[in-house]
Amino acid sequence: MEIQEKIKQSIKDSLSHIGIEIELDEIELTPTKHASYGDLASNIAMKIAKRYAKVPRELAAEIIANVSLDEIERFEIAGPGFINIFLKKDNIFAIVNEVLTHEETFPELNVGKKVKTLLEYVSANPTGALHLGHARGAAVGDSLSRIMKQAGYDVTREYYVNDAGNQVNNLAKSLKARYYQALGKDMEMPENGYYGKDIIAFANELVKEVGSSHLEDEDDEFFRLKGIEMALEGIKRDLREFRVEFDVFSSEKSIRDQGKVEEVVKELKPYCYEKDGAVYLNTTKDGDDKDRVIVKSDGSYTYLLPDIAYHKDKFDRGYELLIDFFGADHHGYITRLKSSMKSLGYNPDNLKVDLVQMVRLFKDGQEFKMSKRTGNAVSLKELCEEVGVDAVRFFFVSRANSQHLDFNLDLAKEMSNSNPVYYAQYAHARLSTVLKMAEGRYEVSTSTALLKEKAEVELAKKIAEIKGAIRESALTLNPCKITIYVRELAAQINEFYTACHILDASNHELTCQRLALVKAAKITLQKALNLIGVSAPDHM
Repeated sequence: MEIQEKIKQSIKDSLSHIGIEIELDEIELTPTKHASYGDLASNIAMKIAKRYAKVPRELAAEIIANVSLDEIERFEIAGPGFINIFLKKDNIFAIVNEVLTHEETFPELNVGKKVKTLLEYVSANPTGALHLGHARGAAVGDSLSRIMKQAGYDVTREYYVNDAGNQVNNLAKSLKARYYQALGKDMEMPENGYYGKDIIAFANELVKEVGSSHLEDEDDEFFRLKGIEMALEGIKRDLREFRVEFDVFSSEKSIRDQGKVEEVVKELKPYCYEKDGAVYLNTTKDGDDKDRVIVKSDGSYTYLLPDIAYHKDKFDRGYELLIDFFGADHHGYITRLKSSMKSLGYNPDNLKVDLVQMVRLFKDGQEFKMSKRTGNAVSLKELCEEVGVDAVRFFFVSRANSQHLDFNLDLAKEMSNSNPVYYAQYAHARLSTVLKMAEGRYEVSTSTALLKEKAEVELAKKIAEIKGAIRESALTLNPCKITIYVRELAAQINEFYTACHILDASNHELTCQRLALVKAAKITLQKALNLIGVSAPDHM
């Protein structure tokens, strides 16, 4: 059990001793900003005092009176009732040995307790190249899948292919028109067609592949199938280059063909009613602002109905926790989807939906906009070619999912400490260089007894904080917690590098012990960067 968990359990036991029973999750421990306040702090006394008719400072005193752990040097009660915790120095440096001993698995957590979790993200219509809204969702979803796996969840990554409905019908008509045009034939683009350059490229590829053999097709089925195939192939390729992988690609058409949509209509019947020839699902019972049409008066389905069938299918496959990432414009969709799951007998709390805001691009201080249908869209592939995958991955998860993201192309390409990606990677390269220079002259020590400098202590404490960052990131579904941690760890590494003479020929043992801290910091930074899909180069 890690030290923070031991302290939390000890606080819980102490509260039980005085007749107060709370959940372990209610106890929060946060690293302090200044060493004078100790190493960790808890607000638990202030948090629960009113509930139990207690005075916060008095409750804090009762708590610490019953906590006895070898790892703790002392407690202090501060302000209105904060409990400041001072750890023994040898326990602060215990993290170094933990990292070096468990290099492959560190930092191993069991927050998720192997809960079978399905993450669905991107799920862009297969109608062309990925735009930046999808790309941010890809960065967020993939990063969270890595984080949740590290936190102990049993994670499956899924992409839902919307290969049925109007979007792919418009794709088929657009591709058919471009195919005709590529062969010198007149055909107008459909009213809601896709005008991007990628559709023209698909058409030219088709001409090479099949010649003019489909000029006489009576329907659009060939173009629908080829359009989906080509678009999906391009999407998968771009995602792989973006270091985003999926375990499963599910198909809307497959859900429909298996009769799962009709099954859902039958199961939802007790919660539905007819009005003006359409079928409405009662979602206002669960807080929706109005009931939702699931079957139109002409008998066709709204988008919601196959989506309900798809989410039912997810639960039926045995997943205990479903996580979806939607674009910010889908805010109103969450309540109706959760309501439908409740009506089908599933726990709506086991479906978590987070919204990912859009991206704005800036260059030379000016925003330039994107428009997928005019052919002026900036694709994920183009952005990665411009600034590199590392920069895109880092910046796309640098803010909370719900916040708009302004992407500064000039900053992303800058090789200076102002660029947080460069700053973090440079810190890693620095440590790699130190370890390389030490080869054959010094060994990495198994002891940290001589490490007493403030910069050494603060770096060890920051290394240990990766566990809390992973835990918080997994529980809040926000990878930006890791990005923040990476920046803080890099800053602490650079402070240590400046303050301490690492390779000190006059003190061999101290050098060997500092190398242990260097190696632990390097491993931790590399792990943290990997959690958000960013590389950790040994040279810059």
